[in-house]
Amino acid sequence: MMSASTPLPLRVAIIGAGQVADKVHASYYATRTDLQMVAVMDSRLDQAQAFAERHAIAGAYQDLRLMLQEAKPDIVSVCSPNRFHFEHVMAALAAGCHVMCEKPPAMTPEQADQMRLAARKAGKVLAYDFHHRFALDAQLLREAVLDGTFGEIYVTRAQALRRCGVPGWGAFTNKSLQGGGPLIDIGIHMLDVAMYVLGFPAVKRVTAHSFQKLGTTKYRGQFGEWDPKSYTVEDALFGTIEFCNGGILRLDTSFALNIREQSIMNVSFCGEKAGATLFPAHIYDDVGGELQTILSRDEADDQRHLRSMDAFVRHVMGEPVMIADAEQGLVVQQLVAALYQSAETRESVELC
Repeated sequence: MMSASTPLPLRVAIIGAGQVADKVHASYYATRTDLQMVAVMDSRLDQAQAFAERHAIAGAYQDLRLMLQEAKPDIVSVCSPNRFHFEHVMAALAAGCHVMCEKPPAMTPEQADQMRLAARKAGKVLAYDFHHRFALDAQLLREAVLDGTFGEIYVTRAQALRRCGVPGWGAFTNKSLQGGGPLIDIGIHMLDVAMYVLGFPAVKRVTAHSFQKLGTTKYRGQFGEWDPKSYTVEDALFGTIEFCNGGILRLDTSFALNIREQSIMNVSFCGEKAGATLFPAHIYDDVGGELQTILSRDEADDQRHLRSMDAFVRHVMGEPVMIADAEQGLVVQQLVAALYQSAETRESVELC
């Protein structure tokens, strides 16, 4: 029996009973004795019930407000489709819960800003699962930026590219549900980690071009089949973010692009003193025409999802650890919106 001095576990509820909720959120929460998963909600009740059975969760719901009212969670994970992030986060905050939300924060910067303000008003933690910034590689490069290893970084290149990697499941090809394609799905991850390493410099201008050439003509790739007739997102987007300090960030992202590699997920940084690639972390410079390695990390790092979840929970419990917070989530959402706007209008978007 728990003693009177032992605090009760924090109660956790999960919204969305899909793969990321299963493999990341529930799997992490199950490792902690100071947390108890008490409820799961999904628009498909049978899926919520199956999820609850797998993870020994008492309550399975189809109605969000009923779940929040009956289960009374302290923490909520939002793992629903992008279109519903705003609604679900706002409801959880209104119920007095701390929230971990999958990316992207929302569908628009206006929604992300309302979420930020609601979390501040409620005095609750709102974090986003931009897990790549929690890789050891990202931490090493961020420290190198802070200690001046690179000097001024004036060119950054972020790539999230697939040759033919259109997701054959879920709503990833549906713009009305997702808000976009590869930019808002995989490109946003490399955008966030690049901005994190750089220290979120102020942005002056954004320019972008997008293309839809392959997703509406092909139907099968490395992640299964999709319907080209209902493919409404971009195949690829290429953008340039200009910073107020004079530097630039090039972002290239695709679901389908005729490149040699099957997939590229990486960021490179070029500074006046040294350069680096992120995954795995390598820092180098040139001495007399010869490459000189300053730092090299070759180990695979598969724990970034775990570190992201762990940082959120530790932050909820009062530890001053880094999280992908609501302020930075808003900045990333603003950049995504500006990239899409520029690609649609073929004009630069001024942000300062």
